[in-house]
Amino acid sequence: MKIVHTTDSAALAAGQSRLAAGEARPAAAGTATAASTPSESATVKLSSTAASLMASTPEFDAEKVAAIRQAIADGTFKPNAEAIADKLIANAQELLQRMNR
Repeated sequence: MKIVHTTDSAALAAGQSRLAAGEARPAAAGTATAASTPSESATVKLSSTAASLMASTPEFDAEKVAAIRQAIADGTFKPNAEAIADKLIANAQELLQRMNR
């Protein structure tokens, strides 16, 4: 994102209008750009690692989240630092193993 430092309010307003209209930003001097606009046929391809991570995402447990939220609100929530550290290490090891396959 380019931050414009200007006191010329007319130039700033014109630039904001172009951005709001979806127009491409002007290229800097000596820089070539290709204007691209999103289309309905645009596709996104995930790497095999990203796809495997997405496939193994656990389900969301709304009841557990609500119980933790309530315990935090009540001041009774006590995180187990050792369990958190063990899980972080296990997750990192699993990720490294998947990446090395």
